[in-house]
Amino acid sequence: MKISKFIISTLICAAPFAMILPGEKAPSFTLKDQNGKSVSLSDYKGKTVVLEWFNHGCPFVRKHYDSRNMQRTQSLSNKKLNGEIVWLSISSSAEGKQGYLADASAAKMKLNDEGSKANHMLLDHEGTVGRAYGAKTTPQMVIIDKSGIVAYHGAIDSNPSANPADVADATNYVADAVNAIASSTKVAPSKTKPYGCSVKY
Repeated sequence: MKISKFIISTLICAAPFAMILPGEKAPSFTLKDQNGKSVSLSDYKGKTVVLEWFNHGCPFVRKHYDSRNMQRTQSLSNKKLNGEIVWLSISSSAEGKQGYLADASAAKMKLNDEGSKANHMLLDHEGTVGRAYGAKTTPQMVIIDKSGIVAYHGAIDSNPSANPADVADATNYVADAVNAIASSTKVAPSKTKPYGCSVKY
């Protein structure tokens, strides 16, 4: 019996998301980056890793890039941890959906256009990694500590609006988490409710 592509797509979209919580081991993965090279989480064992779900067409993502808040957070995090941090932007937008980056060339161009300080832009066209981490919004942030354990999962900051003017008065949860990791103190809060556009699986 043949199963239509529509039914298969529906079943995939209906698949439950993982619930990755702080304190749990981060799921391993390998994706292609803006240079067409394979990048694995295991490549960065012993370093802090930040995952950022990215969709350049999302107004909530635009809020943080157009205000330069995302780029400042990337740069300050690197400085705070003396370069012992890797920032991975992940595009999980499917073909034909908002934010889709077709190939390595498109990913590299987008990194340059945004002035991003991320180490890699990873292409997750099938949404496998996004679902494994329970990524439902853009931006959505995950911080993995040096031992491979999730230290933070949630929103970039405390103000769930799409207005760039609101950045100044918000608490930057990612920056606070990085500061805690740098000072070997407990990350608090370690889990917040992410906000933004739905990931376009």
